[in-house]
Amino acid sequence: MEDHELLKMIHDPDKKNSGFNLLVKKYQSKIYWVIRKMVIDHDDADDLVQEVFVKTWLKIDTFREESALYTWLYKIATNETLNFLRKKRRRFFIPIQDIEKELSEKLISSDLVSADDPEIKLQQALLKLPDKQRLVFNLKYYEDLKYEEIAEITGSSVGTLKANYHHAVKKIELFFKAD
Repeated sequence: MEDHELLKMIHDPDKKNSGFNLLVKKYQSKIYWVIRKMVIDHDDADDLVQEVFVKTWLKIDTFREESALYTWLYKIATNETLNFLRKKRRRFFIPIQDIEKELSEKLISSDLVSADDPEIKLQQALLKLPDKQRLVFNLKYYEDLKYEEIAEITGSSVGTLKANYHHAVKKIELFFKAD
């Protein structure tokens, strides 16, 4: 179902619930993976996905359709994720290196993957990046979004995003060369 059809259903009081359920079904997996690549932990990602859709439910009537629905959802998801990571650091007074170590340990402790898996190595490299660079890299590399779409999601300029992506790629290359 197209986004404009979903929104039409959601704006109809008789169809709001079923329209919103369809929206969740359409975007839940994508939102989950955007968040999961940032927080690593499945339970944290699940909790954040729920928060994203609660916020979406509460604010769907304010969506003005000036941007695509998915960019609006990604914006909510990325804001929630970045806020979660900031709060986690502040709440536990954890230095960024310790967060990176904790997330890296969660990443390699999974029975589903080998520590030698190239994807795991890439994820470990990404954990060494500042949150903003990691987010930009994930949205560009994994979600294949255009810089203009990422700019809408993050509220950053295209030039800043290109610089963030470039720096992220260079740091990832250095990580692989050092390994």
